[in-house]
Order: sequence, then structure tokens, then C-alpha cells
Amino acid sequence: ILRSFFVSPFNIPSESMQPRLVVGDYLLVAKWPYGFSKYSLPFNISLFPGRMLPNSPEPGDVVVFKAPPSARDDYIKRVIALSGDIVQVSDGVVSINGEAVERQRILDFEHPVTPNSPCYRDEFQSTSKNGGSVCRYPQFQETLPNGVSYRILDIFENSEGDDTQAFVVPDGYMFLMGDNRDRSADSRFPAEEGQAIGMVPQENLVGRALVSVFSTDGSADWYKPWTWFTASRWERIGDGF
Repeated sequence: ILRSFFVSPFNIPSESMQPRLVVGDYLLVAKWPYGFSKYSLPFNISLFPGRMLPNSPEPGDVVVFKAPPSARDDYIKRVIALSGDIVQVSDGVVSINGEAVERQRILDFEHPVTPNSPCYRDEFQSTSKNGGSVCRYPQFQETLPNGVSYRILDIFENSEGDDTQAFVVPDGYMFLMGDNRDRSADSRFPAEEGQAIGMVPQENLVGRALVSVFSTDGSADWYKPWTWFTASRWERIGDGF
């Protein structure tokens, strides 16, 4: 009952939502904000048709959903646009309905090098003030037309996905993007099993990201219980969305 109608756990396996979410984060997903469908239930059991108590997400929401085309795997991305919106990316800048989304360069994202979070390339690795190895990536503050603001990474110039066609979001669909624009196979690319997702039906929504409840740097060994504590990123626990 809890997993179906209230909250469900979700873990982060990739870098696509950095800087907000990093590999090894665990979070709770709220099931009630968008209503309930077979994707809310264990094993996608179809107890009722369609979606009960449906609500549309808002641009800026971080959502978990069943990824097209098969709707088997759970993915997590940020909602950028909804039905009827026109979305285009030009030189890395997102435009919605012909208006460029506000984007401002801020301090680099600094992330410790750990077993589950290596640097993408040696050029981004450096030494922190305390002598540890860190990755530093170019970071921006992006603000959607509705005022929702969040941080993104735009690491490589002229990368795949930095320039796209103009997409018209169909009725009942969402345009989703990862916050790490160079490491996310999202709505900018056609749906392909296990890779990009294309535009996603709202019917595929599982829930909205609620709060981070645990994070590990990947250095723990199951047969060494003390490492369960030393591997924990305590500072990431309790962050909401």
C-alpha cells in the first residue's frame, strides 16, 4: 500500500541528473501528485483503466516515469515543457515557445572523485583545498518561464543535443531533460530501448521526486560493516525537491 499510493524508493544509477542527483543517491518518490495508474502498482498490475485522480506535472518538476518505448524501466528527468509547447535547443540554450530560457553561469560544480563518481576526463580533475581529488564541471542556473530555477551542467561545447529541431509537444505528453545536458539521453532524442526516451506520455508517470534519504560513494563492502558508514555522503541526506 505504501509503495503503491504514498512513497516508493528510487536510486540513481547514472550522471544524467547531476548536479542535483549523483550516482549513489537514494530518494523517495511521492506517488500521489499525478494520480494513480498501473505504473503506480507493483509489477504494473492493471487493476483499473487509465489514471485515477489525474493531475498534470508542472515545468521544473523532477519526475520518475516508465521510459518509452516499452515502459519497462524507471527513469528520472526534469519536466521542461508540456502539451502544445514548442521546444528547441540552440547552442545549448533551451527555448520554449520562441523564448530563450534564462541561463546564468555560476560557480563550477565540484564533486569528490569516488569509486562510483570518476571524472569524465582528466582535464576536469583537480585537487580540493583539503587535498582530495575532485571533479569540476561548468555549472549554470536555469530559470523556466514559470519561475522554477535549478542548476544544470553544460560541460562540452557542440555536443550531441546542443542543437535540435523544434519539437511540438503532443497532447498528453511531456518534454523531459536531464540536468546534466551532455550526459542525458532524453526527449531531444528518439525513443530507443534502454537509451533515449523521446517525448513521454503523462500516462507513464510514476511519481514526483520528494526527498533524498541516503547517498553512498560506492566504496562500501558488504562484508565490512564499518564501511557502510564511511561510504555515506551524510551531507546529501534530507535534501528536498
